[in-house]
Amino acid sequence: MSVAPMSQVLHLLEMASYQDGAVVSRQITKADAGNVTLFAFDKDQGLSEHTAPFDALVYILEGAAQVTISGKLFDLKAGDAIIMPANEPHALKAAQKFKMLLTMIRA
Repeated sequence: MSVAPMSQVLHLLEMASYQDGAVVSRQITKADAGNVTLFAFDKDQGLSEHTAPFDALVYILEGAAQVTISGKLFDLKAGDAIIMPANEPHALKAAQKFKMLLTMIRA
């Protein structure tokens, strides 16, 4: 997986394309303190419920998603963001095609 070049303008919406029936991801940057990953979800695709040992920020770039955190459902659209706390079960599902930026904070 290649990481985006440093010190250049990134056109995030163009950096990951939708694929029928799939979730596409592209790592933007990676460091000991955390990483940033771009995702493109086809409609009805998602990530099943899981936990992570770190806080994560999800920012919706386009489209709409349903995010569930500890059993509570949140409907997010382009421009919305939510923090998924460490060790809390969470899942994501595409209400329609959507792209998101995931920032994982390890420190």
